[in-house]
Amino acid sequence: MSVAVAANSTVWQRKFGACSFERMFSQSTEMSASDRQPTYLTLHGVPLSDVPRSGVVYFSFDPQGVWRASTGDFSHEIENICVRMHDALAAQIFDGIGQYHAILPKVPEWVVTAGLNSEAPISRELFEKLVGANSDPTTHKLLYLYDCRRLVSGIQEALIEVVQLQGEFYKTLNLEELFYPPSVSPDGIRHIGSPVTAKLIALINVIYIRLHSLLDYATKLVFEAEHLRTDFSRYPRLASKNKLFGDRRRISLNNKTGTLFEPCDLITETEAIRNLIIHDGFFDEQPKVYEVRVNGVVQERFILMPDRENGRLTSYGSRNLFYGNEDKINMRLPSFIAEFQKRLLLTVKETLTILS
Repeated sequence: MSVAVAANSTVWQRKFGACSFERMFSQSTEMSASDRQPTYLTLHGVPLSDVPRSGVVYFSFDPQGVWRASTGDFSHEIENICVRMHDALAAQIFDGIGQYHAILPKVPEWVVTAGLNSEAPISRELFEKLVGANSDPTTHKLLYLYDCRRLVSGIQEALIEVVQLQGEFYKTLNLEELFYPPSVSPDGIRHIGSPVTAKLIALINVIYIRLHSLLDYATKLVFEAEHLRTDFSRYPRLASKNKLFGDRRRISLNNKTGTLFEPCDLITETEAIRNLIIHDGFFDEQPKVYEVRVNGVVQERFILMPDRENGRLTSYGSRNLFYGNEDKINMRLPSFIAEFQKRLLLTVKETLTILS
């Protein structure tokens, strides 16, 4: 491997931390006063000071700075498989993990981060020159490996976002005042539009968008695993560069039971709501949160989602936002995300098997 760029040490002026593909879930999140209390967030938007009864899904603040669901979170299992996949990719591309580890101490940092990471203050033009000055098979393998690893990292990062956004949604639903400054509200049910309402709706929107991103990322990863490059006489592009979830028919896992590629209402809903948000606006013409009070005390808060049949929005003419089923998204979001994670877990396991 050529190391001609080693003399260009001035390239590396911006350093904030070590680059690592073994993701860590720990975060230095400063807790607010309310976070330090033994508070448990409920699905219906009313916090509890005692642990809810057995079998009830709730959220608690964990030491890693996340409001995490009491059950159904497969984040750590998925993370473990992804870490193993980084090594599996290296083993496949370098004909053994030992050969990769042997050259790792000599790898220039620009190979790892340039064009991928904000730690590298390198332009496209400079990157092109660096690649040209180090045009050898080993460097090309390294560049391709870190491009492939980016596909895995995309899954890791998107899943972290989904878990954190879900926790933030329930924290806001349970702990934040829908109106500010707080005021005495009449008994009964009312709907509220406010900055906090906008925040809650935005959190749901981004959750669905990131879930759909995971469908795209998983498709890319499986396709790449099944079409790994073998010609390194030049810097190869990813085989999956232009692939999206709509191209899933071109992978072996398409229609496989239990994966993200099995046709089911969950995947259909993810696509339908994401497309609605991206292309047609909100899932309610006037976004709102409903609140129920009895004797001045909040009993429930909820957000309605439009009716669906087999995951698809029901429609008539040009209208597709019907609410006859009174589907409270806050009451089923954790189970929805848990089922998605369960399918993602099997998907990455199957992908790791392809690479083994």
